[in-house]
Amino acid sequence: MADELEKSFQVLKQTIPLLIKHQISAIPTNYALWYTYASNQSAPLNAEVDKLTVNNQPISAAKIQELYRQHLADTQEVEAWQLRQTVEAMLIELSQSLGDTRSDTQNFKQAIDNRLSDLDKVEREGWSVEEVMQLVRSLVKETQHVKRSTLDFTAALSSAEKEISELRAKLKDSQQNALFDALTGLYNRRYLDEELKVMQPDKGTCLVMVDIDHFKSINDQFGHQMGDRVLKAVGKKLKDSCRDNASAFRFGGEEFAVLLKDSKLKQAIHQAEVMRRAIEKVSVVDRRTGKSLDGISASFGVAEFSGAMRRSDLLEQADKQLYQAKTLGRNRVMPLG
Repeated sequence: MADELEKSFQVLKQTIPLLIKHQISAIPTNYALWYTYASNQSAPLNAEVDKLTVNNQPISAAKIQELYRQHLADTQEVEAWQLRQTVEAMLIELSQSLGDTRSDTQNFKQAIDNRLSDLDKVEREGWSVEEVMQLVRSLVKETQHVKRSTLDFTAALSSAEKEISELRAKLKDSQQNALFDALTGLYNRRYLDEELKVMQPDKGTCLVMVDIDHFKSINDQFGHQMGDRVLKAVGKKLKDSCRDNASAFRFGGEEFAVLLKDSKLKQAIHQAEVMRRAIEKVSVVDRRTGKSLDGISASFGVAEFSGAMRRSDLLEQADKQLYQAKTLGRNRVMPLG
């Protein structure tokens, strides 16, 4: 017992300086993480922390929460986090499906009203057989479209009801703040803000802002469900294109961000160009028609953090470069490498 007490005291003496060094508050989860690190109880945790601190870079609060969830949280905590994400994603999809179906139904009502008006003209104006057949074909086509939309929503609702039934027994209140975007699975804006707080100008940090081109047109033409699939596909391409020094985030709407550490502007521009070409290869299938949506592209703005900048200046500078890329015709990286 005395040996164990002495050992724990020695670990404690190592843990407190680590908290001070990385400017981390001594709340229970933070203390547990660094105590485990100092005592070498988890080789995977130590390996990941060592990789993050190899250049003496501070670790953000969001990153610490993620490390705790990955390496120390018990099964119940992890399940609560996963359930929260599943429910959020399901509600997003249901909301979009309902919106698309409502829009299609309203359009169908307007089309029916127009066709009824046309039917009044058939006898009054003496339409030809071909004109009447064209009217019938239009009516059939519009009916089939709203039928497909309704079936899509019915299928989504049925699937959601099944998931809700399975989750109801397990779902518990979760106090953990979400660090991930439910739709794409990427880190979210809050996570990015935490990472930006610990940036150091002398370590070389670049920010890439990414905006999907003509995204509103995709939503308007193909519906929000299709828009969600595009967001997921683009998010996956960005994540897959990230090297060890880069992390991808869902910034909001159709906008993403990529944070690159230990990177200079020229390197970041090159990496953004690799991502741009990867997104050009994205192809998403429209479930309603079976057709593929190709030709997806995105615009990129890149900025490098310097000692003379505030953290908000980095976002502003990257946004300016993104706006420039949009102005010059989209589907490009600015500034030029």
